Amino acid sequence: MARKFAELRAKMSPESQVRSNDKAHRLMAEMALNELRRARGMSQEELAIVLHVKQPSIAKVEQRTDMYISTLREHIRGLGGELEIIARFPEGEVKISNFGVLSGKA
Repeated sequence: MARKFAELRAKMSPESQVRSNDKAHRLMAEMALNELRRARGMSQEELAIVLHVKQPSIAKVEQRTDMYISTLREHIRGLGGELEIIARFPEGEVKISNFGVLSGKA
C-alpha cells in the first residue's frame, strides 16, 4: 500500500528533513521548461490557450535549446512568472535591462 509523503516525512529526523528540503530547493532552482510547466500544474494545452497558440507550438518551444528571448518571456508569463536575465561575474551579478518592453507589448 502506498504511503503519503507527509507520513514518511514525519518519521524523518530533523537533520534528514533539512537535507531533504535543501535538495528539493536545489532541484527546483534549475529545471527545463516542460518540468517548470508541470511543476506549475499546467498542461501544454492549458498553456497554449493562455498564450493563444496551438498545443504543438508549446511542445516545440519546450524542445528547443535556442530561442528568442521574447518567446521565452511570453512562455514564462503564460506560466504566471516574469523573466529576468542576470549576468554572473566573479565580482557580482548584473541584471540585464535591454529586454524590457518591446514595441508596446508588456
